[in-house]
Amino acid sequence: MKRLLPGILLFILSSVQVFAQKNDFEKEFYIGVGGGALMSTVDFVPAILQKSSLGIHGGISAKYISEKHLGLMVELNYAQRGWTEDFPAESGFSYNKTLNYLEVPFMTHIYFGNNVRFIINAGPQLGFLLGSSDHMNEALSADIAAKREENPEAQVGMQYILKPRSFDYGLIGGVGMELKTGAGNVELEGRYYFGLGDIFENRKTKENFFFNRSAHRIIEAKLSYFFKVK
Repeated sequence: MKRLLPGILLFILSSVQVFAQKNDFEKEFYIGVGGGALMSTVDFVPAILQKSSLGIHGGISAKYISEKHLGLMVELNYAQRGWTEDFPAESGFSYNKTLNYLEVPFMTHIYFGNNVRFIINAGPQLGFLLGSSDHMNEALSADIAAKREENPEAQVGMQYILKPRSFDYGLIGGVGMELKTGAGNVELEGRYYFGLGDIFENRKTKENFFFNRSAHRIIEAKLSYFFKVK
């Protein structure tokens, strides 16, 4: 019994300490702003040769830490997505399209550490198209016009004339580091967005059907500043 007593006392003390930690945990709520750069392409089927298109993104965030190592984060961001086509140099062609979105990611926030934290964010994201713009040089425009004149029924350059959908959805995830200071928290993160929705209509019942697949693929770098509300 004497040999068991120290072990029992140690177990009781450990249990009390764990229980106290759970009850003493202070929930955290933050508001933040952030932004950065992104590289985007579109997964087209039939395929279109592309280079990464550069854009910017940024907005506001709300982060709620509900328990140790775990929380939720919601953001409202503006983002410039799109694609830049990769033509042979001898063709003299160039084309790029920019699609401006309002993004709303809903992410689970996981962290490890105290003042310096390793963070993981992941969850679904919704996107609402605000507008679009494109640039086609004269050489490409003349080539497409000639091909359409030669065969009016040919589906040439459909990515240039199809109307993009107003709604997008997909999955986003990222990893990074957070530094807690007396003046607020600074967070640096890399993210990847995998679009599940398509930019263009993909149902054969629609008159403007052409692409079986036209989904966003985006790599982002983001720097954010958070201040604690409570």
